[in-house]
Amino acid sequence: MQQIFNFIFKNSNRLLFLLLLCISLLLTIQSHSYHRSKIISSANFLSGGVYEKINNVSEYLNLRTENDALALENARLKSLLFNAKDTLAIQNFEKIKGVAPEDIVVSKVIHNSYNVHENFITLNSGSLQGIKPDMGVINSLGIIGIVDKTSPKYSTVVSILNIKSQINAKIKKSNHFGSLVWNGKNTGFVQLIDVPRLAAVRKGDTIVTGGQSVIFPENINIGTVSKVYIDNKTNYYTLDIKLFNDMTNLGHVYIIKSEDREELNNLEKREKDE
Repeated sequence: MQQIFNFIFKNSNRLLFLLLLCISLLLTIQSHSYHRSKIISSANFLSGGVYEKINNVSEYLNLRTENDALALENARLKSLLFNAKDTLAIQNFEKIKGVAPEDIVVSKVIHNSYNVHENFITLNSGSLQGIKPDMGVINSLGIIGIVDKTSPKYSTVVSILNIKSQINAKIKKSNHFGSLVWNGKNTGFVQLIDVPRLAAVRKGDTIVTGGQSVIFPENINIGTVSKVYIDNKTNYYTLDIKLFNDMTNLGHVYIIKSEDREELNNLEKREKDE
């Protein structure tokens, strides 16, 4: 202990200088948006590189599981082809979701958190691939989240398992809308809130993305209704939704570019400025 005190006394000037330097850098970052954005971008780049190395090791150790999943997917696709009366009638993924192939970027999850209240996902695609904040992220089973920040090679995504996430969604059979949120309790379920009591909804009904968002195309799968109850505060329905996706086990995903989103944002910005 005496040696520690001696070290502090001998280097007090240097330690004070480092402390003041850290404080000044922190104040600069907090008060200037440009410096803050550069720091965040650099942090994304560094953490993305680390996550990618870890993910490569994990993928190697899980090759057998991946191969089994691919075999099941191939079997499912072959079954569709063999049982279809006209194979030309089978729509590809992009057409089913109403987006063009050039508006989709295939990416890979290299880090995925799901055990805290504000969960984020890291992808190995960034601004060099045209990825920007507020782009929707999905896979073949449904929605994953929304792009938050990007660096040249990586991007972070606000997972639907994030208590701050809020996405427009609807009951597929009736088109009644609500807001998709997460209460932070179960990784297999999210909640659709503010659903009007006029809506005819039952357990097992399918929930999809709504048409009031320019981030996600309409009618992308989310999950099925597991429980229906009335919120005593709002007097609206709240629905527990069992997700189609296993959010604890994600691989390749699709990032959706949307020119309409940028056009709408610019229009709304002009309206506010006027």
